[in-house]
Amino acid sequence: MNLKDAAASVRENAHAPYSNFKVGAAIRTASGTVFQGCNVENVAYPEGTCAEAGAIAAMCAAGEREIAEVYVIAQSPAPVPPCGGCRQKLSEFATADVVVTLATTDGIEKRMTVAELLPGAFDASFMDNA
Repeated sequence: MNLKDAAASVRENAHAPYSNFKVGAAIRTASGTVFQGCNVENVAYPEGTCAEAGAIAAMCAAGEREIAEVYVIAQSPAPVPPCGGCRQKLSEFATADVVVTLATTDGIEKRMTVAELLPGAFDASFMDNA
């Protein structure tokens, strides 16, 4: 399954009864495995989970740690970028040049790199005490 189809199909499983804003994400790892995630809302809004975070959690649960490509889809007039927290989560497992495709259900796509989504990313190098 390609990333576009994987993200679109998992989007249908989103739990979004409050916003009705369903998002699907698919991640291809360096090994070629595809992991999917969808947003899961909670009536206590901050307690929900983003689609990107769900896909990353599935990837980690399977023992993988290296993102090679990302595809995110939502029903929106324009492609919707990941939230700030998910941008940081993506940068934890992807190099700066990894392509993230943002898409609408109407077929509009925008490609960006992780570095373009999160310039000046905080990473482990800032924690070096040397």
